[in-house]
Amino acid sequence: MGKVSLQGVIDMHVHSNPDIRHRAYDDFQLMEAGIRVGARAIVIKTHQGVTMDRAYLCNQHNKIVHGGSNDFTMFGSITLNRVVGGINPAAVESALKLGAKVVWLPTQSAVNHRLKNNASLDGAVEVTRDGKVLPEVRDVFQLIKDYDVVLGTAHISPEECFIVVEEARKMGLEKIVVTHPEWWIVGMTLEDQIRITKDYNVYLERCFAQPMGGGKYKSNLPSNLETIQAVGYKNVMISTDGGQVENPNWEIALGQYLDYLADNGIPEEQIHYMTHTIQRRLLNLED
Repeated sequence: MGKVSLQGVIDMHVHSNPDIRHRAYDDFQLMEAGIRVGARAIVIKTHQGVTMDRAYLCNQHNKIVHGGSNDFTMFGSITLNRVVGGINPAAVESALKLGAKVVWLPTQSAVNHRLKNNASLDGAVEVTRDGKVLPEVRDVFQLIKDYDVVLGTAHISPEECFIVVEEARKMGLEKIVVTHPEWWIVGMTLEDQIRITKDYNVYLERCFAQPMGGGKYKSNLPSNLETIQAVGYKNVMISTDGGQVENPNWEIALGQYLDYLADNGIPEEQIHYMTHTIQRRLLNLED
């Protein structure tokens, strides 16, 4: 057992099979891992579109197999890559009606993602143009507001993040998460992370590790600690972005993450806030 209990923890960014890229756990295995450690919820993510239907099946399976002996819930999401038509309000509305709780802007289809990987921009999904969000992005924002769900900035650039967050706040969106700003693809400086939280009171999603290419991963833990200390724990949401076969299994990675913070002076109540309180608010879960 680690130093910090995972009881009641919520992770809002985990990848699982089925996926084009093979993952360590399938949906049911991830669910069982969550139940095993006493987690409250997990949001599963895919770059290939939607996961709320998969989350539904996990929850039904949980009821059949475990008979209500736990309060674990799997939640789903939609990612606005080319595979769902990019910034597609119709796809978003359908996903939200079916229970999706997070709407991620483009990841692998994002202009910024493709530029950073020296890939062709053919089929890239634009979010902003000439310093403004596109009209269809505003339509998606309205749906996010109407359904009271979470906007994740995904793999857009820091410059786009500020434009997107500014517009989202103007439209009244309350639940905004800057997705792994530490990852080199996003590449947001610490100064910009401080500024975006100060100016817009958004959450920074700080994750366990980041891919550096060639199957190699870099630990984010020292950088995460620095950010928590600089920004303040109330604006940092702990996630793993877990599921890679190269990294420890989801629950092991999360345990290592929380133990690292505890070992480096982050109080237990602050860790609890970053792993329970923020996520409960975002998912509308009662305390």
